[in-house]
Amino acid sequence: MPTVLSVTLAIGAKQLAEHKAIVTRISAIEELAGVTILCSDKTGTLTLNELTIKTKAVRQYSEISIDDILLFSAYASRVENQDAIDKSIVDSLHDTSLARKGIEILDFIPFNPVDKRTEVTYRRLSDNTVHRVSKGMSQIILELSTRDMSDDIEAQLHRDVDEFAQRGLRALAVAEESVPSGVADGPGTGFRLVGLLPIFDPPRHDTKETIERAIGLGVHVKMITGDQLAIAKETGRELGMGDTMYKASILNKPDELTGIANSVDELVLRADGFAGVYPEHKYEIVERLQNLGHMVAMTGDGVNDAPALAKANVGVAVADASDAARSAADIVLTEAGLSTIIEAFLHSRIIFQRMRNYAIYTCAVTVRIVTTFSILVFAFKFDFPPFMVLILAIINDGTMMTISTDNVRPSKGPNSWNLKEIFSYAIVYGCYLTLTTLIFFVVIDKTNFFQRHGCKPLTNHNDFSLHSIIYLQVSILSQGLIFVTRAQGFFFTERPSVFLCCAFVIAQFVATIITVYANWGFTEIRGAGWHWAGAVWIWDIVWFIPLDFIKFGMAAVLERYAKAHNPPAPGMPVTEEEVHLARQRTRMSMDAAQHVTRISTIPSRGASYYAPNLQDTISGRRNFGTRVKNLITKSGKHIGMDNHELRRLQSTQAQAASRILTSDK
Repeated sequence: MPTVLSVTLAIGAKQLAEHKAIVTRISAIEELAGVTILCSDKTGTLTLNELTIKTKAVRQYSEISIDDILLFSAYASRVENQDAIDKSIVDSLHDTSLARKGIEILDFIPFNPVDKRTEVTYRRLSDNTVHRVSKGMSQIILELSTRDMSDDIEAQLHRDVDEFAQRGLRALAVAEESVPSGVADGPGTGFRLVGLLPIFDPPRHDTKETIERAIGLGVHVKMITGDQLAIAKETGRELGMGDTMYKASILNKPDELTGIANSVDELVLRADGFAGVYPEHKYEIVERLQNLGHMVAMTGDGVNDAPALAKANVGVAVADASDAARSAADIVLTEAGLSTIIEAFLHSRIIFQRMRNYAIYTCAVTVRIVTTFSILVFAFKFDFPPFMVLILAIINDGTMMTISTDNVRPSKGPNSWNLKEIFSYAIVYGCYLTLTTLIFFVVIDKTNFFQRHGCKPLTNHNDFSLHSIIYLQVSILSQGLIFVTRAQGFFFTERPSVFLCCAFVIAQFVATIITVYANWGFTEIRGAGWHWAGAVWIWDIVWFIPLDFIKFGMAAVLERYAKAHNPPAPGMPVTEEEVHLARQRTRMSMDAAQHVTRISTIPSRGASYYAPNLQDTISGRRNFGTRVKNLITKSGKHIGMDNHELRRLQSTQAQAASRILTSDK
């Protein structure tokens, strides 16, 4: 079993790489097949991240002209190693060299996910005066602006932000102040709000179709974005993923849930997304969904996403992600957008189906061999040669290896290992196959049915020829079970791989030749002739036909049982009792996985999902920052940085952040 499953996963990893998904932890493939919720960032994943400034729609809140507002915002932007926002602002100037022309930069603070703004202190060379400009999230800049601020200006800002959001535009506020002391870190005269920039980030052309495909696969997509709520809702409506979205701050304010949800867990489960998120919110959303029994995939690209990527069952680093995000992730995409993830879902389910089919098959054959020969030995004193059991095992193992490349259909919904299902199928199949052999043996031993149809007589129930006959009967029907377990419908509706067909034909050709011609005295085998071989083939074909109907009956029973034990469905109303039961089942799984982890020498990300080693509580941005500094990912890699660098790192400056992090290690 370890050999077949390892080969299957290795081949699957190669196939995923061909579809632009690099697997960094091979067991993540089977977990990806079980993902029920995908938490996706908006910028760069759902959208193109090709931002443009709509210069004609810039809002003014002072006498400063639109051109000067754009120039000030360019001062507060990087001109090298740019993120998408900085690039769009600098490109909005009629001459990009103006972003640094005539000034001397004294201090620059890049964007970070905590402060949500950038800041530049510069000296104007024309008059040798020092000024400071900040650009960033409108609410942050509003709180920063204390000079010349009035209720009318504040109200106008909120109206403008809402108008932009309804049009699907992000809003970036700009504020400036003078520094009379002329010192870079000297006190200023107070920031004054000067303008609001509308930024447009169009959705990817294939995002809507991709989300529809994800929903069709049973995966609920939740948007997790730092943008404003109105923008998130408008984007959700445009992409067809729903607009039931909330501000992330509500996660820490249960008193505001009245009339919305009965608990934070229910809110997280029902929501189509959250806006205004900080890194700790991403972590908490993933944790709550996991505690409700869901398998969660999380996309991210920056250092600030690393905790959530490490916490998720499957962390996905999108294209151009930082080294820290890739270190924490299980799958690294080399192509932008969500479509690659959907392909990864499909192929991981194909890989999972191969492993599931093998598990059911091998367990069923084990039950069949042990039960069949135990009954034959103890009830009928049938001395089947042990050497022939070895031959059965060798030939079967050779055939089973080909399952790793078999053609299978991906399941319509998420997959998960269900031992009750596997053992139920195995026991029923095994008992049925045992019954076919016992009846066959009794008919041969107690009647002359086959002898009347041209088969040579046998001397007794331990005739050496009967040993070879029983060997062939067990071999054919046991391997024939592969074609039943591998198909979701009738066995003939899904074409098996060439390797599997060839392996089956070769194995049964060898078994038939042994039955017809072998004369091995050392193992009590004698050739039974072609008449007996033909009788065995006809017998097994007749008994093979009902196997599909047994499969359908088992599937109906197990599906009814599974519905009562599934976690609460995302996007649907859920009662407090359902939440309590889901958490209780998850805790039981955690306890079991903790026990497995203690006795196992092989680290498992699946076990760490049920028994997470990151048990920190969410207590605010600064506590979360401390946790990020000391984070050890589940792959054993350390993400470390000092306080100064933590302040500088941010998701959109992936390459620059990675170099800073690497230089400090």
